[in-house]
Amino acid sequence: MLAFRLLRCAVVFSVLAAALSAPAPAAEQVSPDEKAVTARLQALLEGIARRDKAMLTEQLLPGGSATLMRDGKPLQMGFEAFVERLSAPGTDTREERMYDPLVRIDDDIAIIWTRYQFIRNGKLDHCGTDIVNLVKVGGHWLISSLGDTSRTTCTPTGDHSF
Repeated sequence: MLAFRLLRCAVVFSVLAAALSAPAPAAEQVSPDEKAVTARLQALLEGIARRDKAMLTEQLLPGGSATLMRDGKPLQMGFEAFVERLSAPGTDTREERMYDPLVRIDDDIAIIWTRYQFIRNGKLDHCGTDIVNLVKVGGHWLISSLGDTSRTTCTPTGDHSF
């Protein structure tokens, strides 16, 4: 009986030791391209906050487009109109925060699917999902199209009901 208990403890200890020494799961490892793709979207969000036309334009592939879902209706525009809309002068502060981005890359195309919150003047204004398509041109990722949803039923923590 004692031998059986010792054997069982040894097996449990071995399993725990193996689990603790195992490398991190692949989902936690981020490739350089995944970092670059996410950084491109983060730079766009920073450009929105700054109302910086040049910074916004630098992230986008010329000729691309945006589709923004507003009140159940698509608002479609080319990137030129999109940049004009986001860089228009204003006094309110804006910050868009992304949560739990899902990045998929195949060779020179990528997609980001991420939840977001839009903070205006320090208060949660709206939230939703961003879907961003990117292409690699000359070794650099550029946003080729994007879409988002927008709703005002949001929680302050970034959690949404999907």
